[in-house]
Amino acid sequence: MVNGHEKSGGNTTDKKRIFQIHGPVFWPSVILITILIVGTILAGDAAEIAFNTARVNITDWASWLFVAGVNIFIGFSIYFAFSKFGKIRLGGQDTEPEFSTMAWFAMLFSAGMGIGLMFFAVAEPMWHLLYPPHAEVGSTGAVRDAMGITFLHWGLHAWAVYAIVGLALAFFAFNGKLPLSFRSVFYPLLGERINGWMGDVIDILAVLATLFGLATSLGLGASQAGAGMEYVFGFTNNVTLQVIIITVVTAVAVVSVMLGIDKGVKVLSEFNIRVAALFLLFILIVGPTLYILGNFVQSTGHYLQNFASYATWNQVFEEGSFMTDWTVFYWAWWISWSPYVGMFIARISKGRTVKQFMLGVLIVPTMVTFLWMSGFGGSALYLETAGIAEIASAVEADQTTSLFILLDQFPFSIVMSILAIILVLSFFVTSSDSGSLVIDGLTSGGKMHSPVGQRVFWATAEGAVAAILLIGGGLGALQAGAISTGLPFVIVLLFMCYSLQKGLNREYREHLSKSREEERESYRDLVQRLLSKQKKDN
Repeated sequence: MVNGHEKSGGNTTDKKRIFQIHGPVFWPSVILITILIVGTILAGDAAEIAFNTARVNITDWASWLFVAGVNIFIGFSIYFAFSKFGKIRLGGQDTEPEFSTMAWFAMLFSAGMGIGLMFFAVAEPMWHLLYPPHAEVGSTGAVRDAMGITFLHWGLHAWAVYAIVGLALAFFAFNGKLPLSFRSVFYPLLGERINGWMGDVIDILAVLATLFGLATSLGLGASQAGAGMEYVFGFTNNVTLQVIIITVVTAVAVVSVMLGIDKGVKVLSEFNIRVAALFLLFILIVGPTLYILGNFVQSTGHYLQNFASYATWNQVFEEGSFMTDWTVFYWAWWISWSPYVGMFIARISKGRTVKQFMLGVLIVPTMVTFLWMSGFGGSALYLETAGIAEIASAVEADQTTSLFILLDQFPFSIVMSILAIILVLSFFVTSSDSGSLVIDGLTSGGKMHSPVGQRVFWATAEGAVAAILLIGGGLGALQAGAISTGLPFVIVLLFMCYSLQKGLNREYREHLSKSREEERESYRDLVQRLLSKQKKDN
């Protein structure tokens, strides 16, 4: 493989420049984003109706495509991990990992799930308890369904999307010597045409998907942080407060992104993991410990036993909007997040083998997520089903307050609520700054180190888009943005799987050929030494 985009790869050579952009991607992305922002402002209340209509139409029409797509990604993930490609090392066989395993897990987990786990850990199991898609309300099956469906949405499917995208980006950048950009993963299919308009379109789609996936997460984080401030301090959780939160957090994210990965994102990610671990430990100690642990084991088993039926259910034979409201939204959200999370994981994964990468990204975060959901969602289920507290009705009234209502049932509730707000905001910052690094890379032609001013621009733009979409249409607008960009991108990712398979196969053949040549050289050297020794003895 050759780098047909040489000027875009590698380190920046002129650090004094404020911007080093790849115009055919940067300017169309900026123009499309500006059109959306201006249109949302001008449309006013009509924007909310338009966003919700788009969301419903897309999910109704394309639910089967999202369901099929995420299952195909799981199949490819398992295939790549356990096939002959598993021993291929990202960056070459002699490359050492850049980050420790613990730091690696901390960064990929913070980027991949942070805000969402805080928002949905209590709200989602409670909602599924009230409206179980596969069981009678109030039955034991409804309790199982509550955790099983939650595990489906936050488990292997989500991380398989990230793993596939991350592996493709890392492989073509580190082994193929191509720019760390989405266009690069299509080199086996398009060849040098990735440096033309086709590659530009792919990167523009990646920028838009990343931006709206991030905006959804930032909107959720702002609404939950606002709910916490209202619950603890008495502030009014309205759009004004949420926009203020986005503005302040964006300012902090700008500082972090200026510091870069080592001093900014890495430090904050490790802080997030430590605080989250303390948070989970707290609920394990003061909450219904045995119920939480039993729930974790049994719900994991229930999820695995019913994996095929859960994963392929499309609500074809039943009435209702569960699939469009929940599952399809999640699949679109993860897909729209995949350029951001995948590229970020790729940047921190040099030196890992394909098998290490796949199993690490798939299994460890999934199990930690399940434990987290069992801790907070399981505690809420216990309190609800035991008649100790009415959490489900509070969740039905306002999902954003669910975590704080749960914490109110335990000691040190004020302290833990404040800690929850801090953790939400910290996850907020890491999502924003790591996302801006990714978008910056896409719009600079794949540079891994671009000027600070450029990173600041995208960190600010992310906050602006999230704030304006919240003003124009609330969380519905954010969800519509994620789903709308997720639809074309699921098709892009399906082609990407095939392209990655071709690239790995070529790498394997070259590595095998090199190994055989080294074996022949070694054999010839051995024969020469034996002949020399025999000649000397004679």
